[in-house]
Amino acid sequence: MTLSRTIRALGLVAVSSLPALAQTPADGFMMPKRHASIGVLYAQDSWDHYWEGTLKRTNGNIGTVTTRSVTWHAGYGITERLGVMATLPYISTHASQGVLSDASGIQDLSIAAKYKLLTAGSTRGQAFSAFLVGAAALPMGDYTPDFMPLSIGTAGGRASARLTLNYQPASSWFANASSAYTFCSNVTLNRNSYFANGQLYLTNEVAMPNVLENTIGAGYQGGRWQVPLAIVQQRTLGGGDIRRQDMPFVSNRMDFVRVDGAVMYALPVPNNLSIRFGASHVLTGRNVGQSTTFTTGVSHAFRL
Repeated sequence: MTLSRTIRALGLVAVSSLPALAQTPADGFMMPKRHASIGVLYAQDSWDHYWEGTLKRTNGNIGTVTTRSVTWHAGYGITERLGVMATLPYISTHASQGVLSDASGIQDLSIAAKYKLLTAGSTRGQAFSAFLVGAAALPMGDYTPDFMPLSIGTAGGRASARLTLNYQPASSWFANASSAYTFCSNVTLNRNSYFANGQLYLTNEVAMPNVLENTIGAGYQGGRWQVPLAIVQQRTLGGGDIRRQDMPFVSNRMDFVRVDGAVMYALPVPNNLSIRFGASHVLTGRNVGQSTTFTTGVSHAFRL
């Protein structure tokens, strides 16, 4: 019921008076050569309804589950075609009812490299670009994945490949389409057996399903403003459903469709400092909470 299985970056964004200083794994922008950004993003996610398989319900034993995170993020443009990004979040979870204990700690270090494969333009300023992104994530904290829905992550390594297509007409508007395939490593539990997918496993190692993510987005970028909107679909390629009246399990299928929106503004003073406000909402899902997330953050961009 958490959304921690996704490898999506929460805050790899910088916007400033420097040109095109917006960069996430799923967008169609690159940081200029030898330019860097660093910042922090705060997010709060909460839900009280969730899908137990396809059954939408509430649960008085947990009430409302709230997840808060503070994420450090950084990016750097190595060349005009190649950039790198990194995030490291600190996460805490809390259930408003019941006896489940809160969880908190440093989660996973995510590192991504983004390469512009091609750009095709016209004399009227229209441009079409394609990007390839490789990313990896490794757990940094000593946390357990066997405490869903309050676990702060899956405690497993991940690697992903992403293709993004971007179109910008001769105006400040843009459109994106992005797809990523994430490979998930096995997870080790602190027990010698577990029950999942309708059978008993006499081992502490859990095979994790891989994940497919598709994103379609559009938005405005002009002057000091950037306003992206997107619809994100996550499909888990395997895994079972939460058993009736049971706790979720780390390898459960976690599917959802989510809508994302953000407003980013580059402050005139101090120069190259930007602020971000965003919101996300899960429209439909399977074995996830119907969560609403609010984010705010600040980034500083500079030339090295």
